[in-house]
Amino acid sequence: MKKMTFREVIAAAMSEEMRKDKTIYLMGEEVAEYNGAYKASKGMLKEFGSKRIIDTPISELGFSGIGIGSALNGCRPIIEYMTFNFSLVAMDQIINNAAKIRQMSGGQWKIPIVFRGPTGFAGQLGATHSQSFESWYANCPGLKIVIPSNPYDAKGLLKSSIRDNDVVIFMESEQMYGDKMMIPIKEYTIPLGIANLKKKGNDLTIVSFGKIIKIALEVALELEKKNISIEIIDLRTIKPLDYNTIINSIKKTNKLLILEEAWPFASIASEITYVIQQEAFDYLDAPIKRITVQDTPAPYAKNLIEKWYPSKKDLIENIMNIIYSQE
Repeated sequence: MKKMTFREVIAAAMSEEMRKDKTIYLMGEEVAEYNGAYKASKGMLKEFGSKRIIDTPISELGFSGIGIGSALNGCRPIIEYMTFNFSLVAMDQIINNAAKIRQMSGGQWKIPIVFRGPTGFAGQLGATHSQSFESWYANCPGLKIVIPSNPYDAKGLLKSSIRDNDVVIFMESEQMYGDKMMIPIKEYTIPLGIANLKKKGNDLTIVSFGKIIKIALEVALELEKKNISIEIIDLRTIKPLDYNTIINSIKKTNKLLILEEAWPFASIASEITYVIQQEAFDYLDAPIKRITVQDTPAPYAKNLIEKWYPSKKDLIENIMNIIYSQE
């Protein structure tokens, strides 16, 4: 085992796969000479050279299209966005080309490409740099959406994403790049589409993903002191989504709360709520609750951010309302 940061495991996963397969390369803004905007490709230019670690102009639409074209010609590109907010410029390529070519070609063409970079809120970065678009991309057939919550999962999921023959949107967080964890030296992968039961419990199920799941874990430990037992599921993969793990948990706890850092309208929580009320309604003892950011652009002022972003207090209040509403 070796203690590694989130940014280090990202670089390690890419490097390990690139050593095995010469068709894999990394392309994006500042990934080479600068070692990545968040140093998630540190040392890779020195090892693999400028033909496989490629700096690009500030033109997400352009280099995303180049990546898709190279995937059609036998490469396995990793396209890094400095932030997924910038991927909006490239959505025509991602949605209208990458996601659809396999079906439109009758399966003759595969698109083994990974689009990766940071997502979501990361402090006082303003409204245009604090957005979560996983529900947007998950709405489009042909894309797989992966959002790890810790360094161990990040490495295993990224290696599986690079090996996948479909288009993968791999979302990270600026606020997790410094997180540390003991990582096996021996190679491992984590299959896409399987959620992780992070904590067992009996009184209520929390479903979450990405960095905000840390709040759920902190709250669950606090509530144990009050003899409240919380089960926590980390989705890890948003699409395909592991509904079975959620349903099996609800059969035990009979209560569900979904925590995410996206806007509430048409959120991942909305989709999960619909499926659960269709497939597991009879097991629910209380209405499903969701906690998201407020339905406004992200504010810059700290006092407004505290009102906009979900807090431990918000989570505890909602948990108590769900549990004690049945008494």
